Amino acid sequence: MIRNYLKVAWRNLTKNKMYSFINIGGLAVGMAVAMMIGLWVNDELSFDTYHQNYKRIAQVMQHATFNGKVGTQTSNPAQMAPEIRAKYGSSFKHVVQASWEGSYVLSLGDNHVTKEGIYFEEGAPEMLGLKMRYGTYAGLKDPYSIMLSESVAQSLFGNQNPLDKTLKINRTYDVKVTGVYEDLPYNTSFRNLKVIMPWSLWLIDNPWVKKMEDPWDSNFSQTFVQVADNVSMEAASKRIKNVKANNLGKEELKYKWEAFLHPMSKWALESEFKNGVNTGGNIRYVWMFGIIGVFVLILACINFMNLATARSEKRAKEVGIRKAVGSVRAQLVNQFFSESYMVVVFAFVLALLLVTLCLPFFNEVADKKIELPWANPVFWLVSLSFISLTGLLAGSYPALYLSSFQPLKVLKGTFRVGKWAAIPRKALVMIQFTVSVILIIGTIIVYQQIQYAKDRPIGYERKGLISMGMDKEIQEHFEAFRAELKSAGAIEELTASNSPLTGVWNTNGGFDWEGKDPNLGVDFPNSRVTKEWGKTVGWKIKQGRDFSRDFATDSAAFIINESAAKFLGFKDPIGKILKWGGKPYTIIGVVSDIMAESPFYPVRPSLYHTRDKDLYNLTIKLNPTQSSSKSIATLERIWKKYVQNVPFSYEFIDQQYGNKFKAEERIGTLSLYFAVLAILISCLGLFGMASFVAEQRTKEIGIRKVLGASVPNLWQMLSRDFVGLVLLSSLIASPIAYYYLNDWLKGYDYHVEISWWVFAAAAVGALVITLLTVSYQTLRAALTNPVKSLKSE
Repeated sequence: MIRNYLKVAWRNLTKNKMYSFINIGGLAVGMAVAMMIGLWVNDELSFDTYHQNYKRIAQVMQHATFNGKVGTQTSNPAQMAPEIRAKYGSSFKHVVQASWEGSYVLSLGDNHVTKEGIYFEEGAPEMLGLKMRYGTYAGLKDPYSIMLSESVAQSLFGNQNPLDKTLKINRTYDVKVTGVYEDLPYNTSFRNLKVIMPWSLWLIDNPWVKKMEDPWDSNFSQTFVQVADNVSMEAASKRIKNVKANNLGKEELKYKWEAFLHPMSKWALESEFKNGVNTGGNIRYVWMFGIIGVFVLILACINFMNLATARSEKRAKEVGIRKAVGSVRAQLVNQFFSESYMVVVFAFVLALLLVTLCLPFFNEVADKKIELPWANPVFWLVSLSFISLTGLLAGSYPALYLSSFQPLKVLKGTFRVGKWAAIPRKALVMIQFTVSVILIIGTIIVYQQIQYAKDRPIGYERKGLISMGMDKEIQEHFEAFRAELKSAGAIEELTASNSPLTGVWNTNGGFDWEGKDPNLGVDFPNSRVTKEWGKTVGWKIKQGRDFSRDFATDSAAFIINESAAKFLGFKDPIGKILKWGGKPYTIIGVVSDIMAESPFYPVRPSLYHTRDKDLYNLTIKLNPTQSSSKSIATLERIWKKYVQNVPFSYEFIDQQYGNKFKAEERIGTLSLYFAVLAILISCLGLFGMASFVAEQRTKEIGIRKVLGASVPNLWQMLSRDFVGLVLLSSLIASPIAYYYLNDWLKGYDYHVEISWWVFAAAAVGALVITLLTVSYQTLRAALTNPVKSLKSE
């Protein structure tokens, strides 16, 4: 019996090639999209699960009230981990202090490589569950030790056992290799962790930490914990709430410091905080794309339903004869389901091929390293369920509808589908285009939001600016390096700072000024720069003057941005005194706000002061009168005179600034591709529907032509229903899209307003696509010679 079902199903597929192509092609595209989104969603939801203890690992974070608002930060004092261990040690299995991720030069003889790494306390390898290839978790006990990822060990030592081999870090410290661990996968927060060094070595390299007057006064490191097995994450978080507040003086208490644990399971998807409340994060995109995947698959299933029911009159006699010779309804249902599942299986095989071909491109766009898990039985179990569900979804309505025909009416020739039979098909077409229009509107809004942020004034001139790390040799010979570069004509100007132009690495409190509320705790980005900063970056002076070598008093001066001038409340800030740690600084200038952080949020009140020490970044304005490549070649040659055995690297400021839009651009690009595919699937179904409508009305068209109807009249008649459906879909889609997109935009302080023309443009776009899709079939039917269509009469 099953063999017979399959044989009949195969004959129907080969007999109606266009119908089969539309069904299999549309389903394959829909399944491929759903499959890729499913793989993406799984990758997001499994982020950090590589670490076997990820459900019990957390980062210690802090809430504090700055500038009248509750802010949340990941940076902590170096004293945080020792204090937690001493006071609350029973609640934790591991508590480790860590530096920020940075680039480090590893030297082995003449081989010099730059790798990303972190200084960790000794419990980190066990806490993170690193898979050791050589050595043990105890590899960080000696301050002069180092642990390498497998790829770094391979690049330095080849296939040799690297244990006890000696390397040099940053051309300063000789360290012994005490462990090699498996490279971490791409979907972990520590994916760039190629080198692990002892926190005790970091303290040796930064002796100022132990000399601090108040070890709780500065936040410059990270703290990670693994909660004890018998303690809940929530309970441990409550216990450490006042770990910092209990060690602060009265003056610091006004900041209302509160420590808490942010679980590793939330790092990737739920790390947004507003006013001290976790408001989610990228989890909204997981939901969004998950829903899109389901809807795209539904669109493809709708095509199958529509085309199957549209062909009902053609298969009515088949159903009638089968029932007349004894077939029961259950057998007919099984027959139609067998056709459905055959189409779905073919579509699934084609979808696997499409996913295999498209996955490298998809990974590049989505910033992923996803692979099809061919050897994973769970994947095949999910795929089998996927096929079953899709076959059931696509085949249920046609099977139940077609099997309900009455054989007497069918065989007497009195069977007609009736005017109400088309309503379900029209409703399904409306659902298709409602989803498609929502995706079109969403893509437009995402693009607008990105462009809106890109068009914000950034407060400096990006053209010709490059950024470099500042090695100690350059800092020691800064003036000679600058003079040589200018003399060689490679640069227009050069400056150094403690934070890069496109980021904030340092903030400070302890400020006081005339009229300040004594209960107000403040924290401002406070950049240390050389006097050529403004000339190099081209900032825009609004009031006062720039830093100058002609004024010795500039060592005790601030230049502030417009946001700071507004926050301080000075009508004319020039000449006003701003005290920092009790020391008076004179405000000598006001500049336009510089976009150092996210372009989607307001610029914070920021300060700039001059200093020649403790600077980590070079910002260079290349000579605009010669090519960048020539200037950079000269820069590299002169740089290598001062810095030996360190790879030369730089980055254009344009590129750094562009990185701020990557997440939104990625969402916009993915939305665009999914919108195009959804429209393609809808159009395939529309094309099939138009062809069957035209075929169904062939004789009517012939009679109308004989009676004098013109081709435009016939085209209008045949297209009218489809146009009406699409316009109605646009009306339904617009408020739905507005509701969800307006809610998404509220997540950005600086965002575009949704304009009416977006909905109009989406509707017009959908209408044009519809007319282009159906016009081929309608014009073909309208141009057919009526003699051919009426000769059977």
